[in-house]
Amino acid sequence: MSKEIIVSPADWEPLDIENDLREKIWSTQRTFAEDVWFRFSHKKSAFAGLLIILLLMLFAFVGPYLTPYSFDTQTLDFSNIPPLMEVTNVDDNLFYITANLKVIHVGNNGKLLAALPKLKEDTAQKIIYYDFNGRELPLSYQKKPAAILNHEGKRLRRDNKVWNTSYWLGTDGLGRDLLTRLMYGTKISLIVALIATFVNMTIGMIYGGISAFAGGSVDTVMMRIVDIISTVPLTLYVILIMVIMTDGFLSIIIALSSVYWVTMARVVRGQIYSLKENEFVYAAKTIGSSQSTILFRHLLPNAMGPILVTATMMIPSAIFMEAFLGFIGIGIAAPMASLGTMCNDSIQALRSNPYQLFFPSLMICIIMFAFNYVGDGLRDALDPKLKK
Repeated sequence: MSKEIIVSPADWEPLDIENDLREKIWSTQRTFAEDVWFRFSHKKSAFAGLLIILLLMLFAFVGPYLTPYSFDTQTLDFSNIPPLMEVTNVDDNLFYITANLKVIHVGNNGKLLAALPKLKEDTAQKIIYYDFNGRELPLSYQKKPAAILNHEGKRLRRDNKVWNTSYWLGTDGLGRDLLTRLMYGTKISLIVALIATFVNMTIGMIYGGISAFAGGSVDTVMMRIVDIISTVPLTLYVILIMVIMTDGFLSIIIALSSVYWVTMARVVRGQIYSLKENEFVYAAKTIGSSQSTILFRHLLPNAMGPILVTATMMIPSAIFMEAFLGFIGIGIAAPMASLGTMCNDSIQALRSNPYQLFFPSLMICIIMFAFNYVGDGLRDALDPKLKK
């Protein structure tokens, strides 16, 4: 005999659920954009890359307005001054000796005050006498490193280290502020890379989309053209174009935008080929949509995920190419600063002043890593298979 089940009105009351349990039972529905941002922001490397890019934007576009120098401001008396100076203390006055045997008077706060005027030189004893407030200050270069002599003729050691507060990252061979030139160089590199990537993405989307959507002999001819362009290394194309054209900002953008679209065209072609047989394409044809409408309003928007990832990955490649062109001397024209030209200028003083090469090289590495991390995060965030 079955037991009778009695249901009371209290059994229909909602249960008290703890907050932790409620989060496991249900969650808020998100749109596609919100879901992409959620997955992207929860990938630490991608979010860190995005923050670095934003900081680089502030550094490059806002920083030049906060510095008292320009990219071409020269102070030859303060050439090749490092960010950390080994100074000599003489009667509570600090002096820095440059590689070309100049004596710089340095304040206690690290400010570069003045280069001492040269009075005379004793070539036999290898001593140079400088004028400091009316008295002679002898500098002996008989032994390396050169040293200032005291009143007894003994060499004074460079036993103090002071940060250069006049030029935080030091100066180059022409006495230009490296920090200011690094700001301008980063700005130029970012602008060139972003414009070139946008142009390459536009050309690649149109070319690859038309090739895949048309199909047949049109696709065969168009892709054979891409194969011919890809046969020769793209770097060689860019160098040849830069040699023909004059050095300058516009020339390097044209050079980078002329050939780097082939990668984007292949990506777009593959995506359109996989999408053009879907039901929404047949539905658009049924209602009488034109081919251009189907391509640009239906197919390309549905392929934007891989397109954006590819475009993000193209940015560091463009930055590296711009830096390479500047390094071999056919990039941005002097005296405008770019990361490549800064590396090229520092080669002559690499042994004596390695910091001049270190900072622009480090900036190139940071930019490339940041954009690669963002591209990797976008690839995972835009992949619907990873949605949880």
